[in-house]
Amino acid sequence: MRRASVALLLVSFVAACAPDAQESFDAPLDRPPNFVVVFADDLGWGDLGSYGAPVIRTPHLDRMAAEGQRWTNFYVTASVCSPSRAGLLTGRLPVRNGLYGDQVRVLFPGFVGGIQDEEITLAEALRDLGYSTGMFGKWHLGDGPRYLPTRHGFDYWFGIPYSNDMMSTLPREERRAAFLDPKIEYWDVPLIRSERDEAGEIVTETLEQPADQTTITKRYAEEAVEFIRAHRDEPFFVYLPHSMPHVPLFRAPGFEDHSGAGLYGDVIEEIDWSVGRILDTLEEEGIAGNTVVFFSSDNGPWTAFRTQGGLAGPLREGKGMTWDGGMRVPGLFWWPGTIAPEVVTNEIGSTSDLFATFLSLSGGAVPDDRPMDSLDLAPVLRGRGEGPREEVPFYRGSELYAYRVGNYKAHFVTEGEYGLAGERREHDPPLLYHLALDPGEQWDIAADRPEILADVISRALQHRAGVAVAPSEFDLRTGR
Repeated sequence: MRRASVALLLVSFVAACAPDAQESFDAPLDRPPNFVVVFADDLGWGDLGSYGAPVIRTPHLDRMAAEGQRWTNFYVTASVCSPSRAGLLTGRLPVRNGLYGDQVRVLFPGFVGGIQDEEITLAEALRDLGYSTGMFGKWHLGDGPRYLPTRHGFDYWFGIPYSNDMMSTLPREERRAAFLDPKIEYWDVPLIRSERDEAGEIVTETLEQPADQTTITKRYAEEAVEFIRAHRDEPFFVYLPHSMPHVPLFRAPGFEDHSGAGLYGDVIEEIDWSVGRILDTLEEEGIAGNTVVFFSSDNGPWTAFRTQGGLAGPLREGKGMTWDGGMRVPGLFWWPGTIAPEVVTNEIGSTSDLFATFLSLSGGAVPDDRPMDSLDLAPVLRGRGEGPREEVPFYRGSELYAYRVGNYKAHFVTEGEYGLAGERREHDPPLLYHLALDPGEQWDIAADRPEILADVISRALQHRAGVAVAPSEFDLRTGR
């Protein structure tokens, strides 16, 4: 059954009563829009004001929700960093492109694997259409020279190659305690700039090592603003994947004790400030009406860190898990004059869908020489129709742990929190939940709805039969 929110129906009714307004929201595009993707790291579904955060203040992100479209059923392709980013940038499930791991779940410094040359990233696809492409933040798809962003479609990159908690300088037994009192020198993470020179050659330099993480959120934002101003007269794609709120947590001077939720809240409020800088810049340059801004997170909150981790709101569990708290994330779209304001949609979307959506809006086409997992959300964004996505697979490594069809979700396997020892449980029969009525996945209804369970299982089997699993890039641990 399709999902339509009351808010969406009301907006449609009001628009129908005002033909001029309706025409502005679904009129044909006269030029390709710019795209800005802001991607937080380990931010929970319940960490934003528009999603019910009780203490943390996020006025700029709340503005995006009020002036644009807020999705309540938005997902990532994996519950941890590297495979989730791969899904967003390639429009393909990580099991298809090898950017997953069964032995280890994310890429670490020095690993031989990474994103392969044959993968087409969203940046490459848009650059082929004449877009200028800039990235500002965490990459985490391989740290060897052949894997870096400027080899995969980005004209410019300012950021770090992997997570901000890697390259620890401390003995193993002291590392976890260091998160409670973090210092810059505890993590020897490099800050890198990479760009193409006038001859087209890629020039890469390390600006700092260790990176000053107290100012890194601010610097990502300011670099992105500078890029937007420099390319205001041509189509551009800005990818801003923040390093935080992944631990260790740092915030800039001026944000200390800024929130009522401690250090974690301060970090979220600084990220919100960065979004405000982007929105303000677009308006100052007169290009807000021709720019799609999207905000989300790479996975759910790292709940094992308690007060230094976020909240999943009503959802169950968090990062690393295939319960919804690990893979359902905020999804905010802002596009003044094209996306109607104050729309809350219960349609299902995925970060993998950005690929098809952005190419549709820019006049491009999704590659037809490979299996894709990206669906076009543009009709929903423009108020022209229902969403195309009915199903969501939940993978852990190469194994399908759960599957959603409409409002129903079946769990075949469940496992514990990321970074902690957790018991693997195989469920026969699978668990079944009605997510619209039970978003916290508390009441197993498999025994009451055997026909629904059978349908979800059948669709999951059909999906799995159509996926050729690529060799894992993450399980190749050493060498370059």
